[in-house]
Amino acid sequence: MFGDNLDRIVAAIERNYEADEIFFTKPGRQFPNRAIIKQMLKDIRRVLFPGYFGEEMLSPYTTPTYFIGDMLMNIERVLRQQVVLALKYTDEQGRCTADIEIQAADICTRFFDQLPDIQRTLLTDVQALFDGDPAAESKEEVIFAYPGLYAIYVYRIAHVLHQLQVPLLPRTMTELAHSGTGIDIGAGADIGEYFFIDHGTGVVIGETTKIGKNVKLYQGVTLGALSTRGGQRLSGVKRHPTIEDNVTIYSNASVLGGETVIGEGSVIAGSAFVTASVPPHSRVSVKSQEVSLRQPGERD
Repeated sequence: MFGDNLDRIVAAIERNYEADEIFFTKPGRQFPNRAIIKQMLKDIRRVLFPGYFGEEMLSPYTTPTYFIGDMLMNIERVLRQQVVLALKYTDEQGRCTADIEIQAADICTRFFDQLPDIQRTLLTDVQALFDGDPAAESKEEVIFAYPGLYAIYVYRIAHVLHQLQVPLLPRTMTELAHSGTGIDIGAGADIGEYFFIDHGTGVVIGETTKIGKNVKLYQGVTLGALSTRGGQRLSGVKRHPTIEDNVTIYSNASVLGGETVIGEGSVIAGSAFVTASVPPHSRVSVKSQEVSLRQPGERD
């Protein structure tokens, strides 16, 4: 019976807690809260795209000043609390709480200063998705329903926090988007405006990827590293490709390597495997694939 074995099981798990791998090495510290981070992303999206994801009925003609101010005050308070937790958990200097709180307040100030620019960039992403998808009936539909835009939105929020050197939160945000959309964008990636992800499922963009303006990616595209066997020794090293302006990469293509550059205006065919740079305005195709059609009743 389970009850008869409980004491033995508890004792065995307690012994495992002594292992470094369990990471109970920072007593008195607390991780940021994933549920709160997820809600905060929802609230920021309500500010950037009012009326789409909440009950508010706003328009440019109804003076939404109070709504914006009230929402931002609440979001700032929550974000500051989560940044404090993240900074405390990763602090190796033994700083006092007051110093960490001052740093968190400064981070939040700089983050919200950039929020209007994030919004303007996202509007170019909305336009790119609408222009690039003939199935899109309106830009409103793109904002409300497209998983590609949601993943891009979360990335753009997380990227600013990554630039501000906030630990834990950026990765948590992009993994929340990953779990909800199947699109994995590293918070450290540098992605230009007018960015298009169609369908999106299975897209992977590594954290040191650099992407220019007006780039289109389709489902299953990987912008990755050639090898990660170096492990932590590769931390901070550019190991993902550079994609220049006006490039299109079709479904299931892989572009790998930190020195790989896809030149401006190039097109990468679906299922291509690219590990070397290509000059601007190239067309990379896959020639080895064959299609064999056999009619009913025919033999091989």
